[in-house]
Amino acid sequence: MATETIYAQTKSVKTTNPLLQRSTLQYQAPPFNLIKDENFKPAFVYALKMHDQEIAKIATNKAKPTFMNTVVALETSGVDLNRAATVFYNLTGSNTNPTLQSIEAEYAPVFSAHNDKIYLNSQLYNRFKAIDLKSLKGEDKKLTEYYLQKFELAGANLTPQSKEKMKQINEELASLSTLYGNKLLIARKNGAVLFDNATALEGLSAGEIAAAKLKATEAGHDGKYLIGLLNTTQQPVLGSLTNRSSREKIFKASWTRAEKNDDGDTREVLEKIAKLRLQKAKLIGKKSFAEWKLQDQMAQTPAPAIELLAKIATPAVAKAKIEAKEIQDLIDSQKGNFKLEPWDWDFYSEQVRKAKYDLDESEIKPYFEITTVLEKGVFFAAKQMYGITFKERNDLPVYHPDVKVYEVFDNDGSSIAIYYLDFYTRDNKNGGAWMSNFVNQSHYLKQKPVIVNVYNFAKPINGNPSLISFDDVTTMFHEFGHTLHGLFANQQYESLSGTAVPRDYVEFPSQINEHAALDPMVLKNYAIHYKTKEVIPQALIDKIKKADTFNKGYVVTELLAAATLDMAWHTVENEADFKPTLEFEKEALTKYGLLVNEVPTRYHTPYFAHIWGGGYAAGYYAYTWSKTLDYTVYDWMKANGGMTRENCERFRKYILSVGNSVDLNKAFKDFIGHDMQVESYLNNAGLNEK
Repeated sequence: MATETIYAQTKSVKTTNPLLQRSTLQYQAPPFNLIKDENFKPAFVYALKMHDQEIAKIATNKAKPTFMNTVVALETSGVDLNRAATVFYNLTGSNTNPTLQSIEAEYAPVFSAHNDKIYLNSQLYNRFKAIDLKSLKGEDKKLTEYYLQKFELAGANLTPQSKEKMKQINEELASLSTLYGNKLLIARKNGAVLFDNATALEGLSAGEIAAAKLKATEAGHDGKYLIGLLNTTQQPVLGSLTNRSSREKIFKASWTRAEKNDDGDTREVLEKIAKLRLQKAKLIGKKSFAEWKLQDQMAQTPAPAIELLAKIATPAVAKAKIEAKEIQDLIDSQKGNFKLEPWDWDFYSEQVRKAKYDLDESEIKPYFEITTVLEKGVFFAAKQMYGITFKERNDLPVYHPDVKVYEVFDNDGSSIAIYYLDFYTRDNKNGGAWMSNFVNQSHYLKQKPVIVNVYNFAKPINGNPSLISFDDVTTMFHEFGHTLHGLFANQQYESLSGTAVPRDYVEFPSQINEHAALDPMVLKNYAIHYKTKEVIPQALIDKIKKADTFNKGYVVTELLAAATLDMAWHTVENEADFKPTLEFEKEALTKYGLLVNEVPTRYHTPYFAHIWGGGYAAGYYAYTWSKTLDYTVYDWMKANGGMTRENCERFRKYILSVGNSVDLNKAFKDFIGHDMQVESYLNNAGLNEK
C-alpha cells in the first residue's frame, strides 16, 4: 500500500490511534493496554508527514529568526513522532517480535532520512546561525548551542552534492545497524547450549537446573537442559559449573556465536558499518569516525580517551597476571594438570576468593533475593540519600505481565515520576540492563519523567526465590543511578533534560549509586536470608568489603580490551587499514598489550552490540572515563563523611539535577573543586596493590 494512501487512512483515524494522542494516564504514561503492533506503522506515516510540515514551516518562516520562532519551535515539534518512536524502540529492546522487527528494519532508513531532512536543511540551519547568541543566557543559550552543534556534526555546512552522499551513508548505516541487531538476536538464540542430562550441570542450583529444563522444553527439547547466552563473553553459570567440558562448551558457544557463517554471522555487516562510518567522517573533514564523534563529549578528541585507557591498562594487565598465577597455582595444587583457560577463570577465581577471603558466592546469594534487594536496598538507599519514596501502582497498564509500576514521591511528599521495572530475561529481549524514558522531564512542556529499568535476571519458577549475585546487586544499584539522574531532571527543555548528557558523563551518576550497595546501613537493611530471615552477619559484610578489589585486574582488563577495540575500529584513517574482523581484533589487542589469553575481551567484536547496534560507537571508553569521575567524587565523599544526606543533596544539586543545561566540566569542578584524577581510579580499583 502506498505511503500516501496509508497517510490518508491514518489521518482519518488519528483520534483512535493511541500513539497519536497525548496519553490521559498520569504523566502521559503509555496506554499499553490500547497499543497494538498494527498501530505503529500508521502512526509513523502520519507523524512523519506532520513533522515534515512543521519543519518546513519553521524553515520558510518569513519573520526574522528568534529563539522562540526557531529554536523552541524545533524543540517542541514532532510530538506525535517522538511519542510513537519512544514506545516503539523501548518495545523492540525489551519485548520484540517478528512484526516489530520487520517494522524496525523498514523504518530505520526512513527515520535516518527524516533526521537528515532536518539537520542537513540549509534554510533551517541559516535561521539558527542568524540568532544572536549574546542575547541569550542560561538554558536558552545552551539549547541554541546544542542545536547548532547538531547541525554541524550532521554536515549542515556541506555542499549539496556531499549532503546527498551523507544521506545515502546514513540510510545505509541505519539499515545495517538494524540488520546487525537482528542477526545478533538470532546468534544469541542459536548459541544456547543444549545438554542431555542434569549431571552436565552439576554445581548449579536446583532452581537454575529447573529453569534450564523448562527453557529446553519451551524450545522443543523435552527432557533436556538449555543454557541461554547473555551478551557478554563470560556467562554467569561458568562460575558454578563443576564439569570442565560443560564450561568449555558454553564459553566457546558464547565466543563463536556470531561467526559461524550462518544467518547469525555479523562480521560482513559490521565491517561495512566500520567503513561507512569512516566515509562519513571523511565527508565532514575529519580523519576518523572517533575524531568526528567525540566533538560533543567530555574528552572532545580521541587522544585523551586513548591516553586514559593506556594509563589504566598497564597496571590492570599486571594485576590480571598476578591473579592468573594465583588461579594456576590453585589448579596445580588440586592436581588439575591443565593450563588455565578463559572458561576456567570464574570457577577457580571463586575458589581463590573463598580461600583468600573465606568468601563463597553460594554463601552470599541467599541474602540477595531480588525483590528484597529492590525494595529494602535500592529504594531504601534512595530514601536515605535523597528522601524519595515509592508506591506500587497496579492500576497502570504494562507491556508484559512481568513488569511492575511505581509512583515516585520527592522528600516533600510531592509526586515526581512514574517508574517501570522489567526484571526477567526473555528470548525477545536484548541482553544486558538499561534505563530509558517513556516521557522526558520538561518544565516548558509541563512533563514529568516516566522511566523504565530493564534487566535480564532469571525468573523464579516453582516457588523458588530469585537469588542474585552481588555483581547483580551492583547492576541494580547502577541502573537505578541512571533512574535517579532522570528522576531529578530539572530542565526547561527535553533535549537538555536528565540523562541527555555526553556518553562519557552519563555513566558517572549511576556508578556513584553503586557505592550505596555496600553502605553499612543500606546493606544490613536488604541483605536478608530468604529462608531464615536473618540479616547478613557483620563477618560476612567484612569479607565482601575486603574482597571488593578481588579479581579487579581481570574485570578492568576485559573492559579496557573492549574499549580499546572500539577505539581501534573507529580511529582507522584509511579504508585499506581495515582487515577481516578476527584478524583486526587480534592485531588491535596485541598493539595495546591487551591480548591476554586468560582474559578475553568483555565483548568480542562480532557480538559487540554497544558499538555496532547501539549508540556507543567510539564511545565505549565512556565507562572508564565516567568511572574515573566516579572514583574521584567517591574519594571526595569519603573525605567528607561518606554518602550522607548532605553530600547526596549536594550531588543532586550540582550533578543529578542539571542535565546538560550547564558546562559539565565546570559543574564537576564546582562540586569537588578539581578535575578527575586517574590515581583515584587506580587506588579504588586496587590496581596499585601488589
